Amino acid sequence: MGIGRIGAASLAVVAPGIAEALIATAAGLAAAIPAVVAYNYYLSRARRNIIMMEDFSQELMDHCVRKHVETQTSSFGD
Repeated sequence: MGIGRIGAASLAVVAPGIAEALIATAAGLAAAIPAVVAYNYYLSRARRNIIMMEDFSQELMDHCVRKHVETQTSSFGD
């Protein structure tokens, strides 16, 4: 609006708008960078927990199958 009123783009007219944009950018980065770091941290924790749960469920299934097979083979031996 200042450029339109004056009719020319001088440093005095443009500088306040640029300063405001830089402040808004800095505030945005100050909020975004910690958010991305926290997101990546919790995402890696979630993935690690998923892998641990999948490993546990596979071990549990293997244990159940092993017990079932042992029960079946021992009942044939009676």
